[in-house]
Amino acid sequence: MEIRPGLNPASEVPLYRQLSVYLHRLIESGELRAGDRLPPTRELAGQLGLNRTTVSAAYELLETHGLIKGEVGRGSYVSGAGNSGAANALRTVQDEHLKWSRLLTPSVAPPAPPAAPGVISFTNSRPSDNLFPIEEFRASCLEVLASPNMKALLQLGSPGGYEPLRRFLLDRAVAQGVARVGDDILITNGCQQALDLLRRSLVRPGDKVAMEDPVYPGLRNLFLESGAELIGIPVGRQGLDPVALQRAFDAGARLVVVTPSFQNPTGATMPADHRVAICSMARAAGAAIIENDIYSELSCALPDSRSPALPRLKKLDGNVILLGSFSKVAFPGVRVGWIIGPRPVIARATELKQLADLHTDHLSQAFLLHFAQSGRLAAHEAHVLEAAREKLRALEESCRSHLSDCTWNIPSGGMNIWIGLPAGLDAVSLRGLAQQAGIDYLPGRYFAVSRAQDSGLRLSFAGLEPGEIREGIRILGSLIQRAVGLRGVAAQSPALAMV
Repeated sequence: MEIRPGLNPASEVPLYRQLSVYLHRLIESGELRAGDRLPPTRELAGQLGLNRTTVSAAYELLETHGLIKGEVGRGSYVSGAGNSGAANALRTVQDEHLKWSRLLTPSVAPPAPPAAPGVISFTNSRPSDNLFPIEEFRASCLEVLASPNMKALLQLGSPGGYEPLRRFLLDRAVAQGVARVGDDILITNGCQQALDLLRRSLVRPGDKVAMEDPVYPGLRNLFLESGAELIGIPVGRQGLDPVALQRAFDAGARLVVVTPSFQNPTGATMPADHRVAICSMARAAGAAIIENDIYSELSCALPDSRSPALPRLKKLDGNVILLGSFSKVAFPGVRVGWIIGPRPVIARATELKQLADLHTDHLSQAFLLHFAQSGRLAAHEAHVLEAAREKLRALEESCRSHLSDCTWNIPSGGMNIWIGLPAGLDAVSLRGLAQQAGIDYLPGRYFAVSRAQDSGLRLSFAGLEPGEIREGIRILGSLIQRAVGLRGVAAQSPALAMV
């Protein structure tokens, strides 16, 4: 059958999502039946005037929901194909597939499309595994495994976390002036679980929640799942806009989630006066602040820099709930994060933690504690920051050389930078060309909250080597210059259609 969806490029709903919904309806209505073969992605993309990656993302979403099935060398088929007429006649009740698409709860937002294989990928905000101190960490693990405390580590424990690690982190926070007398700590499976526990502790359906826009989609989607009404606060070079945040408080927001240092995806860092202002506004509004502090230790300011360290919001206001993690500075695969906040908040989050998974596994906590107490973590951090300075130098040089038509601001640390494309260019459309040229990134659309972010994109540079950063940005700059040139030709020749 002919596939002719009515796609709206101006809609806030991504094109691939619109296409997947259209195909879903065809399947549900029976116009596409079990065993029907869908057009190849390249063919359908050409037919509809779309990028091939847009069609691929739509197919992937349908496959995730069990509506179609891809077979290597054969293409994509509506699920349920392969039964002969005789087999259909003999099919028993046990053979019938449930309509899982009707039973499962709907997804609040589509996942970001997967990174293209075999390219210079700026898609993943994570450290370089080339920097992992494998032998040092192995030594810490062996020392823990040889300790007389192994039986206790293998037994069920407190939902609050491994007590020695809790004491270590809380004592460090007290020494830094962050934790106060009325505070407590909860160990979590990374920062993502910390956010999940807090949104379940603090947010009811219909509550208004303010957050940065653009923002890390894993954070946004958690609060969408809770039924919250999200208010996106624009992020500029100095982070979240305090004036817009005040308007959100005036509109009824009673919670704000913010990453003051090296925000994801923009890399922006708030100045000290904005931090003070935000805490003051939240107190006046009776609103809670969740401070996502997982990037602040990745500051690459030179060791002899005289600039004073920026205070954490938690140091300015004891009501702030602080999130931390070992994932960005050490090992993201060892899922250990934490929440430091007022005791009532920690008590409720601990109840929910126990319901979710009883507790974070003791071995991961014990390994990381020993790695930190042995001094190996500090040595690793110093090595990571030195490597990060080289990457930032490569980033700045390359952006100056190749992205003169774009807007950007080099961060002084963290893992990400936001690139604003020239007017008229779309980051989703450009991505397909970028993948063909040997690089990949995430378009701004996947980080949007209340505003379209189609002209922006995130480059995550921490996992790449300086040479890869230079080559990747050179390729990106060349693509952008070519697209700008084509746009100019199209503007001068109305008869020339651009797809």
